[in-house]
Amino acid sequence: MILPIALASGLLFANFGSKDEPISKSPSRSLIIAERKAALKKWEASPDGIQFKKWEASPVGKKVHAGAVKINKFIRNNATMEGVVTSLSLPQGARLGFGVMVNIEGEEYILSMGPVSKSEMQQLKSLQVNDKIVIKSRGVTKAPKYAYAIVSGDYLERDNKLIYKRVPNKGGC
Repeated sequence: MILPIALASGLLFANFGSKDEPISKSPSRSLIIAERKAALKKWEASPDGIQFKKWEASPVGKKVHAGAVKINKFIRNNATMEGVVTSLSLPQGARLGFGVMVNIEGEEYILSMGPVSKSEMQQLKSLQVNDKIVIKSRGVTKAPKYAYAIVSGDYLERDNKLIYKRVPNKGGC
């Protein structure tokens, strides 16, 4: 009598164990990469993609790309960059929010900040041409509309005083 109960309980526990496994497996990484590549190919074939590729191959596009590559080492290592403010206004028609033009390692960049508080805006408006600043960034982008790479400012200081610090997104990345 004990033997059938032991067998039944063993089978019951075996069934519970198999239910703990995920019902469906998440997509493999190679599938996600393949989907990304397919989406990129589709975009490159679109009119916007063709126009971007032409701009990228132009002398201005090559210059912007070289500038972006030049500071990627700082961005990847989350290191600070030293820059000099060269202009307090962005190129005509820019729609990047508050920003200034800076020279980093001999190259001109647009330094664009995200949302700015009132106190930070006062600090940012106190910047002058030729001010030496320290910048930390999470990324650099390029757009055919601009003849300069765009550095996203995360952290900015002048004379060892914090001027701007990006507020992280709420609830995640």
